[in-house]
Amino acid sequence: MILAAGQGKRMRPLTDNLPKPLLKAGQHALIEYQIYNLAQAGFTEIVINHAYLGAMIENALGNGDRYGVQIHYSPEKIVLETAGGIANAMNLLTDAHKTIPFLVVNGDIYCDFDYLSLRATLDAMLAPENQCLAHLVLVDNPEHHPEGDFSLQDGYLRLEGTQKFTFSGIGIYHPQLFQTIIPGEAAKLAPILRRAMQETKVTGEYFSGEWIDVGTPERLQQLDNQLKLRAQS
Repeated sequence: MILAAGQGKRMRPLTDNLPKPLLKAGQHALIEYQIYNLAQAGFTEIVINHAYLGAMIENALGNGDRYGVQIHYSPEKIVLETAGGIANAMNLLTDAHKTIPFLVVNGDIYCDFDYLSLRATLDAMLAPENQCLAHLVLVDNPEHHPEGDFSLQDGYLRLEGTQKFTFSGIGIYHPQLFQTIIPGEAAKLAPILRRAMQETKVTGEYFSGEWIDVGTPERLQQLDNQLKLRAQS
């Protein structure tokens, strides 16, 4: 699943008439980089949620054929937040018995993370004896988020710790994590993750490669310049 329902308020005026995931950096829209990376890793069934100017996202991406994937859309009439958006799309993400975990990525990040490396974790979470409800990818704290989010201790995420990292927006989730959320109702992801962490049910890993949270016009411009220079070299 690619999360693409945000209004992109910090990106204004660029997002006044265009949804944030369709903003371009280099040769492609932000969300297209995620689609290409997922397709390369073998993730060919992709769900995209949308709310603000969502029809533009569907018109731009279509059914996914040109990317080598099949795109399904999960429209939201109201802002459902991250966990609410995932729960609302649950029938598209897992099986009828809600036993199959799935990968979720933010549509407004740029990274060179190898999504294929998460296959083993997805398989492990399928096991009947599995107790893990989530697996998050952590990165170094960017300048705009120096305090970080979580610490990583013995493969498990903790709320406290001497060294905290930033959640990258890349995570694997088990459907059970969202079992208390009613589809169509708004719900934030952070409180749900914190409760699961307190029960030692969230694992994680550290990623040291390229990762950019494209959250402001300035960071979008920096990424655009970087990609254009890279294309010329």
